[in-house]
Amino acid sequence: MSGKIRMGIVGAGNIFRGSHLQPLLDHPEVEIVAICDVNGERAEKTARDNGIADYYTDYHEMLMRGDIDAVDICTSNLYHSEVAIAALKAGKHVFCEKPDAVNPEEAQKMANAAEESGKVMMTMRNNRFTPAAKYLRRFIEEGHMGEIYTGRCGWIRRRGIPGKGGWFTTKELSGGGPLIDLGVHFIDLTMWLMNNPKPVTVSGATYTKFANNEIADSVHSGFGEKQENGTFDVEDLATGFIRFDGGATLQIEFSWASNIGEEMSFIELRGTKAGFRLKNGEVEVFSESAGQLTNVKPVMKGTPPPPHGEHLKHFIDVVQRRAEPTITPAHGVEMIKILSAIYKSADTGREVVL
Repeated sequence: MSGKIRMGIVGAGNIFRGSHLQPLLDHPEVEIVAICDVNGERAEKTARDNGIADYYTDYHEMLMRGDIDAVDICTSNLYHSEVAIAALKAGKHVFCEKPDAVNPEEAQKMANAAEESGKVMMTMRNNRFTPAAKYLRRFIEEGHMGEIYTGRCGWIRRRGIPGKGGWFTTKELSGGGPLIDLGVHFIDLTMWLMNNPKPVTVSGATYTKFANNEIADSVHSGFGEKQENGTFDVEDLATGFIRFDGGATLQIEFSWASNIGEEMSFIELRGTKAGFRLKNGEVEVFSESAGQLTNVKPVMKGTPPPPHGEHLKHFIDVVQRRAEPTITPAHGVEMIKILSAIYKSADTGREVVL
């Protein structure tokens, strides 16, 4: 298409206001023409404060507009697939916050709707767009790692439960706890760096030990809206193990709360020529040269732009046919299959074959 992409927003909560709104307002080819939220006061205020002409409380009504080219979905997880499918059927391109859906069946329905509509559908994978991730992808593609055969990844918090008692901790609305909230980020990024190997089996365990704990030490606990005496029926810690075709393996660990020294996100991959650790956005490479072991910390130049915004720019480039998508609906289906299988393994105590 040519000219500005006119966007409608579904969901005016923290993730939209904190991570999507400004990049969309700043993009010269984007015009936000309408916003929808079940909380009418929030929709009206967000529209008024940001010069958005119209607001709605029913997304079906908004989707009837012919002047909307694309929809950005920032609702609770349960409604991602419902809104995405409706938008695709209405002839809109779709950008959706992670996770793609709360189960593989809904993720597949989204993928099918995207194929049938011929429109672009993309789900947030912002961590692929950091300078460190781009560097590591190129480092691996140039052959510096050799054969990558094992690794581990995670995002672990000491006390960082988001929106306690609200939709984040209500399984019906979220699909799960930190595994589906955080795991979708770093399992995806790790598999992308490994050149997307095919998972063949998974095993996992989940724990809920901090549902009655009120302490918070993480900025991420500010996401969502807390509700006193609300529901907490998801895990606060998940661990697991993924085996890929070809023999490579991946250990995973994701928590909102556990007794650890510090909050951190991390990926470690080990290859025959080198290994690396990506911890809290910083890279260290481990190898050997001239008969000695070497540790190298690459220097990333400049101040990196927010990765959510970089992914939204990629979405606009794809819609404008300037780029091919690096994240596809098929990636989303595969990810939700993995997460669902880990939950199943945790419930049954058995390894699950994919």
